[in-house]
Parts: sequence; structure tokens; C-alpha cells
Amino acid sequence: MTMLRFFAVLPGLALAAGLLAFGAQAQQPAASVPPGPRVNVVAITQPVPTNTQFTLVDVPFLRDMASRTGGRVNVTLASHAERNLGGAEIVRLVRSGQAEIGAGTLSTLSGDVPILDGVDLSGMAPRIGDARRITEELMPIANRDLERFGVRLVIMYPFPAQVLFCRSAFRSLDDLRGRKIRTFGASLVDLVGALGAQPVSIGFPEVYSALERGVVDCAVTGTGSGAAARWPEVSSHISDLPLSWAVAGYMVNLAWWNRLDPAVRAHFEATFKEMSDKLWQLGDEGTRDGIDCNIGNREACRLNQLAPRPMTEVKSTPEEAARLRGIFERTVLPNWVGRCGARCGEIYNQVIAPISGVRFGG
Repeated sequence: MTMLRFFAVLPGLALAAGLLAFGAQAQQPAASVPPGPRVNVVAITQPVPTNTQFTLVDVPFLRDMASRTGGRVNVTLASHAERNLGGAEIVRLVRSGQAEIGAGTLSTLSGDVPILDGVDLSGMAPRIGDARRITEELMPIANRDLERFGVRLVIMYPFPAQVLFCRSAFRSLDDLRGRKIRTFGASLVDLVGALGAQPVSIGFPEVYSALERGVVDCAVTGTGSGAAARWPEVSSHISDLPLSWAVAGYMVNLAWWNRLDPAVRAHFEATFKEMSDKLWQLGDEGTRDGIDCNIGNREACRLNQLAPRPMTEVKSTPEEAARLRGIFERTVLPNWVGRCGARCGEIYNQVIAPISGVRFGG
């Protein structure tokens, strides 16, 4: 099945299922924008339009903003796939003003701003609560670097836990040795390499066909993202071991942001605050829901589409979690500091180490 075909089939189904479990209708900020010149905004956000982050958050909060501002603010919303983007272009698109608002996974944007990769290093934060604390501490630091590019982060948020989907059976991390695994971001490349597997960089919209044709043996994405993209049609086994959270961010063009009518900007700030809370809730609830939908657990599948061909869940052990932490400490963290520089190591030890429990350099 092509990507365009499932785009046409899924959005209504994903939204209907998701609304039932996610509190029916998102609570919208009260309209508080006075009359004035019309504000037209282009926003390019999630990888595909079937992501629950798109259907349950971006659509009601951004696309429908005109109805809550008396027509003052009109947002043209699109996903990366609808604009034929791989995701790594978001910083440049927002910087250039081709989009006023953009969202992308921070690890894919770190080529422009290396410290962004430190927000979600693979193996660093197995618990979503720790991931949120890290983002809150690092956002102002990341923005000092980003603002040199003319953009600013306004939200950081997670996808459901990033796990392995494989075309054939595996029982443990050891079974991945020699397999070609789709990755995104440098720290995931480091992790996969440390497992003895071969990392392959592929944009999210192309992964379905890569799995279908055997270009890769396995791929990493969020449990719910894989469900939304129908990966169960082209893979058979899914792990429950969180490798990372694919922490992403919404960023705005700084010059545009600073020029906004203060009342319009205040409305956006209130909207982004509500979106942030919803997205963290969705990342948490969506993690197990994604697995349940992918393995065909109809009773527990509420946010995503139930897989027509149920996958097999590969349950992790405490020993594998400990191995993942060891790879983070010995390989992922030092390699990131090597790429990012001594300043990043200092920031990590000051800001992140008290949360992760792992200090750089011992």
C-alpha cells in the first residue's frame, strides 16, 4: 500500500478512535484576540497527517484557530509528508520565513544546532517523566543557540517511546547483530552500531516501503507512529524497550514572532502551553496504546488504528535495560560530547546528569 493511499484512508479513523480515549475534544483557549489585521500563518508540523499528534493536537489547536480568533488568525497546516519534506529542513524553512511555525524531531535538526541532540540522547531517559524534566531544563539553553539562526523553540514534546519494529523474529538485543536498522539522529546511530547492527538513515515517510522491500530489516519509531503509518503490514515483531522519545519541538520565526500584535502573541503562547500539556499526555498514554494496537489488543487500542495483522510483542528484561544504559554511558554520551564540544559536556553535567544519574567523564 502506498503512503498516499493510507493517508486517504486513515485520518478519520485515527481521529475518531483517538478522541474517545484522549478526552473527546481538546480544550481550546478562550478567544481573546481583538479585531485587527488578518494574520496568515504557515505551520508545517508532524511527519505524516495520520500521526495522533497531528489529528488530536495540531488540527484542533492550530488549523482551527480562525474559529477561536474571530477570523483574525488563519493557520495553513501541513505535515512533512504533504510538503515532501524529510524533516531535517524545518530550521531552515522557519528561518527563511517559508513557514512561520515548524515542528520536527530535535535529533534530525541537530546538524544545525548540535546541542539539540543532547535533549534526547538514546538510552538517556527510559522514563517519560525524566525526559520532560530534561526538556524543561534545556529549552532556554537551546534557544540561546537557536536564536542565532533567527528561530526560537516554543514547545518541546515527546512522541511515544521509540522502539524497534522488525520484519522477522528477534528475542533480545543480541539478535539484532548484523541487521540493517532504520535510524534517525546521530545518537541512535551510535546505539545501533554498538549493538553490532548496521544503521540506515531513512526519512519517516519512506520507511514503510523500505521495510516492505527489505531495504532494512528493522526500524525505530514511536509505538503509535508505527501504528499510524501501518508498519504492522510490513513488520512482524515489536519491542517494548524505550530507546528514546524522539523529542521534538515547535519553533517559530523569531522576527515574525517579535512583530506580532501582543494580543495575538499572547493567544499563541496560551495555545502552545495547552498543546504542550496535551502532547506530553499523548506521548505517555500513546506508548502502551501503540503497542496494544500493533499487537491486535482490541480492548486496549484507543488512540491508533488496530493492526489488521497483529504483531508479536518482544518484552524486554531488566538486564537489557541495564545494557542499554551501559551503551549510553560508554558510547552514546561520549560520542555526542565529541561532536558537540566541551561546552556541551559541561552543560550535560550541570543540567542533565542530576536527572539521568549518569555523569560525563565519570
